[in-house]
Amino acid sequence: HPPPVATSREEQRRRLQDRPDQPRSPRALRIAIIGAPNAGKSTLCNQLLGRKVFPVSRKVHTTRCKARGVITHEDTQLIILDTPGLTSPLKAKRHNLEKAMLTDPWDSMKHADLVLVLVDVSDHWTRNALSKEVLKCLSQFSHIPSVLVLNKVDILKKKFLLLEIVTDLTEGIVNGKKLEVKSALKNDSSSSAKSPVQITRCSPPESRTPESPCGQEMGQAQKGPGLGNSSGTRDAKSSPVTEEAQGPKQYGPKDLRGMKGWPHFQEVFMLAALHGEEVDTLKQYLLMQAKPGPWEFHSDVLTNQSPQEVCDNIIREKVLEYLPLEVPYGVTQVTEMWEEGECGELIIVQNLLVPRKSHMRMLIGKGGKVISKIAQEAGQDLMNAFLCDVRLKLRVEVKS
Repeated sequence: HPPPVATSREEQRRRLQDRPDQPRSPRALRIAIIGAPNAGKSTLCNQLLGRKVFPVSRKVHTTRCKARGVITHEDTQLIILDTPGLTSPLKAKRHNLEKAMLTDPWDSMKHADLVLVLVDVSDHWTRNALSKEVLKCLSQFSHIPSVLVLNKVDILKKKFLLLEIVTDLTEGIVNGKKLEVKSALKNDSSSSAKSPVQITRCSPPESRTPESPCGQEMGQAQKGPGLGNSSGTRDAKSSPVTEEAQGPKQYGPKDLRGMKGWPHFQEVFMLAALHGEEVDTLKQYLLMQAKPGPWEFHSDVLTNQSPQEVCDNIIREKVLEYLPLEVPYGVTQVTEMWEEGECGELIIVQNLLVPRKSHMRMLIGKGGKVISKIAQEAGQDLMNAFLCDVRLKLRVEVKS
């Protein structure tokens, strides 16, 4: 069971300052999750962590800053770097986003040992090509091993389209080997997140990596880790020297212009993060990729965010969900009270400041229904994060 988030700033600060209680032979891995806005990065982070600490919404730019999640399992610690969606300066200006939202994903890449590129396959406008920002990021940090993760596979009705999507997003190459993909599906209506992809390769590498969904299907041509081989698990003496082993070549702006995908992914995973389908397969893979090295945090730490940041993010998530269009982006949050009650419950009072009276009416709703629903849902999520009773009161005011 993952540890809860501390309920006080002082307790969280103490946990973050505590010397890591690492085992005799610790292993660690820092993972950056990048992708277009609304691909499901925070949902995946929450599922991997086993507790909700990152905000999730159908609206873009729910994640406004980089934050870390910590998974400690036996002798291994994974640091998940949840980042804002990679976006362009033009879109950032349109949504009145902070400058940090343009730089945070790039900063996270600098500290990563592995990068997960998340793609929403339910979006037919974007699913067959990586965005210019993602390709630019991958090419600049081409020395960092990368893995492709296809999300929301359960929503995709025509599963055979996954064959085309995988080929496009990998340029037909995974782990330095050309893919020969064919459908292993007889029925198109399956809602499973498992892949209908069957892979044939000349020389499947041996690996201690658990099979990815792409290699698990019926009638598969080989036993192995799915699409590609995990980094650092093959004997260097016995493996042939490939372009992947030497590292990807450098790509200039002209090269990227003609590319839809990235030909240097080591693995491809297919999952449904919202329902947790195949997330554990990815988690086991990540644990296997960890290298010998010291832990960064004590095992009691779940996130580097303060309790107030977790609270603000969860309330803002609900505001984004219940207010239309651009309205929620103008809401300012001010915490008036944060204290422990007589029975050990956490009492939180927060003011939501809006720029116009019309926005205030929308946020309160008829008979106070909207604000009550936001407080109720946010309160439930906060109880899950803090593992204690939470009494949350929200007030709405017009900015003076």
